[in-house]
Amino acid sequence: MSSTTATHNLTKHWQELDARHHIHPFTETQALNKKGVRVIVKADGVYLWDSEGNRLIDGMSGLWCVNVGYGRAELAEAAAQAMRQLPYYNAFFQTTNPYATELAAKLASILPEGLDRIVYANSGSEANDTALKFIRYYWNLQGKKDKKIHISREYAYHGVTMAAASLSGLTPMHPQFDLPLPGFVKVPTVYWYGFGGDQDPDAYGISVARKLEEKILELGPDKVASFSAEPIHGAGGLMFPPDSYWPEIQRICRKYDVLLHVDEVITGFGRTGRWFGSHTYGIAPDIMSMAKGISSGYQPISAVALGKRMGDAFATANEELVHGFTWSGHPVACAVSLKNLEIIERERLVERVHDDIGPYFQKAVASLADHPLVGEVRGKGLLAAIELVKDKSQRTFFDRQIDVGTMCRNHCFSNGLVMRAIRDTMVLSPPLILTREQADEIVRLARYCFDQTAKQLGLPTK
Repeated sequence: MSSTTATHNLTKHWQELDARHHIHPFTETQALNKKGVRVIVKADGVYLWDSEGNRLIDGMSGLWCVNVGYGRAELAEAAAQAMRQLPYYNAFFQTTNPYATELAAKLASILPEGLDRIVYANSGSEANDTALKFIRYYWNLQGKKDKKIHISREYAYHGVTMAAASLSGLTPMHPQFDLPLPGFVKVPTVYWYGFGGDQDPDAYGISVARKLEEKILELGPDKVASFSAEPIHGAGGLMFPPDSYWPEIQRICRKYDVLLHVDEVITGFGRTGRWFGSHTYGIAPDIMSMAKGISSGYQPISAVALGKRMGDAFATANEELVHGFTWSGHPVACAVSLKNLEIIERERLVERVHDDIGPYFQKAVASLADHPLVGEVRGKGLLAAIELVKDKSQRTFFDRQIDVGTMCRNHCFSNGLVMRAIRDTMVLSPPLILTREQADEIVRLARYCFDQTAKQLGLPTK
């Protein structure tokens, strides 16, 4: 039996086991099982290899998370050392471990000013769920028990728990689970290309922000607990706010005493060219969620940071905080995260994204704007979105039933590029260690895949 045959047989074996026993997230199971799942077996730097030996450049850092790239021996060694020394102990019973304590202090040193108390969880969804509980608890401590409505944005993605999914504005997530829960309200999102038309971007940003003020007044400020938002829309379509948007949002939250909850699960840890998206946009959160890049995806861990008024209220509540997870502050996850942050600092990856590879990547991706399918290219740091449209001169989108984004994504996978499709927007979020040559490789492959998509649609490529 040839090695090629043996490899193919092993792939088929895994596909059969997977079809029989594994239900995948955000997947039509029957269709996947009929097609056969893709099996990724190896990763190094910015590249992945599947079980058939095909190499792919990972333009998505896994799920926006492998900031320092794959194959970091230091992170494996940090995990192994922690496992040998303290594989597990909990943070209950008035107990901590050195890794959790050191990580909390480290996070406080790099977070926006005032966010200096940390609560651990295990995923972005759990972090956002925790943030919502804490927001409710805070208002209870203030004697304002009617402030229970959480406002968020259309197209927002905040996770999949009952509360985080309710907070999310991606409506296809709701019907299967009878969501959203009561107390969750949406306002329009800031999406200039899709909804701004010919408006001046800054004027558009202010007008959309004031939709929040209108909603607060409609509901009653005494009823609104919080406004939740990502600095940059992530899984909702990678939409970037005009400079006018966040200052106006913060003015409104302060005016009506609404807590500002910022979801930095995607934008944290150097992705935008600053430590956090809040630094990039000058946001001062009352409470912040983070995950993904905290460990570069090497271990499941997330955290919630509390600003001064919430942190002080909790620290002086004189009662038990009835919340926590078995793995809150897990020593191995915290040890890996500490080493991950050390690598980011030592290699100056945040500065590199801001000053070097980020600008180069943005210029390289912007060169795709001349393609007939491309309506807009937008980005910041190592985030980029490319809108595929039917008529770029009229800003006309394809019929959603055609699903051009998935069509293009399939061409990308078939040609060695991992690029995500969100509706018909193609999205990139490569590791922070990306080189200029690899940025060029991504753009070259993307252009080829756009050509293949256009041909499949019967459209010109030039």
